[in-house]
Amino acid sequence: MFYIHQSSSIWTQENFAATDFNEPVDRKIFALEPAYQDIPPGILRRMGKAVRMGVGAAMPLLQNNVKPNGIIIGTTNSGKEDCVKFLNQIVDYNEGMLTPINFVQSTPNATAAQIGLLTKNHGYNITHTQLGLAFEFAAIDADMLLLENPLHNYLLGAVDDISTFNYNFEDKAGAYKKEDISTKNLYESNTPGCIAGEAATMFLVNKNAQNAIAKLVAIDTLHNEDEQILKEKLQYFIENNLPNGEKIDLLLSGENGDNRLNKYYTTCEAVLNETTSIVRYKHLTGEYPTATAMGLVLACTILQTQQLPTTIIKRKGNNVAYRNILIYNNYKAVQHSFMLVSIPN
Repeated sequence: MFYIHQSSSIWTQENFAATDFNEPVDRKIFALEPAYQDIPPGILRRMGKAVRMGVGAAMPLLQNNVKPNGIIIGTTNSGKEDCVKFLNQIVDYNEGMLTPINFVQSTPNATAAQIGLLTKNHGYNITHTQLGLAFEFAAIDADMLLLENPLHNYLLGAVDDISTFNYNFEDKAGAYKKEDISTKNLYESNTPGCIAGEAATMFLVNKNAQNAIAKLVAIDTLHNEDEQILKEKLQYFIENNLPNGEKIDLLLSGENGDNRLNKYYTTCEAVLNETTSIVRYKHLTGEYPTATAMGLVLACTILQTQQLPTTIIKRKGNNVAYRNILIYNNYKAVQHSFMLVSIPN
C-alpha cells in the first residue's frame, strides 16, 4: 500500500497513555480543541466544528512540508449540523434571504475544500462518505493514486463530530447507551449501545520508505452479518497479506462496549494465536464512523515506541517486540474492516 510519515489529531484525550481520562458527559466524549493558531481568526469564526477540527489537524502537517498532490478525507457526520440549520432556515425565512455560511458548510466535502483553499492547493480533492468505511475507502483511494503516481504525496484524513442533530438521529436508532457510564467501566457494562465520540485525524502518506513511521500494508472490507464469513475473510486477509515467517503481534480491536457486537470481536480473536496481545481504544475516543483513523494513529505510536499503555490493554501476550499490527473494526454489525500495519522496511 503506502508509507505513513506524519500524523496529527484533534481528539478526546491528551494521549493514549493518559490515566486521567476525559470522561463522557451525557454519553458523549468531546474533542479537546486547541486554540487553532494556524487558522486566520476571521475565517475560524465562520467555521463549523467539523471543519475547524479537520483544518486544525491538517495545518500542522502542511506548514513546513512539500505541498501534497491531493487531499483525501473520509467522513460521515461532517456537515450535518449546518445542513439541518440551513434546512430549518428555509422554513423559518419562508425561502427568503438565507445565511450563506450554513449552506457552504452543509456538505461533507467542506473540510477538504477549506484545507485546499487555505493552502492554495489545487490538486486532487475528494471526500469519501461510506459510513463506517469512509476512512478505509479514503485510504484505498490514496493507494490507487500512488500506484499511478508513485512520486506523489497525499494528505489522508478523517473527521467526524458530535452534532446535536446527528446524535439525536443515532440515539433514536439505538446506537448509544441509555445509562450514563464511565470510560473505565465501558467494557464491563454488558449493555447495548456505545458512547459517542469525535475526532479529526490527518496523515501524510507516500511510497517512500525513508523516514516513514509505519507502513499500511493492506486494507480489506466486508459488508455482512455472518460470523463464519467474517472468520473466513479474516483468515484469507492474513494469509494473503502477511509475509511468510511473520505473525500478527498485536490485535488493535475496535470494541466499543456494545454487547450486540461482542460476538464479532470474539470471532476475530479466535482466528489469532492465544498469545497475541490485544488492545482497545474506544473507551478513550468514543464511537464514531471514522474511529479507525485514530486506531491507525495508535498503531503508528506502538510501532514507534514498542510500548503498550496499560490503559488500553485487554490481553498482554508474550511479545517482546511489535512488528505487525492488525486493526479490526465493526460498525453497526454489518460493516467490517481490516488493516495490516507494519514497521517500515
